Amino acid sequence: MLVTSLLPLLARYSLGFDLLAGPDKTVTLTIIPRKADPKSPALEASETRPISITASSAEIDAELARGSDGALGQLIATRRTLADQIAEQRQADEDAKAAAAEAAKAKAAKAAAAKPPTPTSPPKIQTPTSPPTDAKPDEPATLF
Repeated sequence: MLVTSLLPLLARYSLGFDLLAGPDKTVTLTIIPRKADPKSPALEASETRPISITASSAEIDAELARGSDGALGQLIATRRTLADQIAEQRQADEDAKAAAAEAAKAKAAKAAAAKPPTPTSPPKIQTPTSPPTDAKPDEPATLF
């Protein structure tokens, strides 16, 4: 029953288990979700939080026998829903970033097209290389 109950989690995660005997014949079963594929994006902290059940072995067996109607099944379904929502939100974020980049690119292209071209070099001013023909050597040159 345990593996059947955990199949929805196994579709998304690699799972680790820890069994601990407690006082009064109780057992603590801890299920630890981990990233299944090294190439997949990092998991959120909420996705990797361990699931821990403490009860008698008969109660844990009975709970697992309830399948998706049991507490573990409902918790797995809730986590799957939340993980799907996180994935959808990540995709929407990536789409929004791409749309914003495209809009900025189009705005920059439109601004560049509307702007008149700027000269690449300043206009050349001709400066005289020799004194005017009517200049007198003993008087300063004038503009008038």
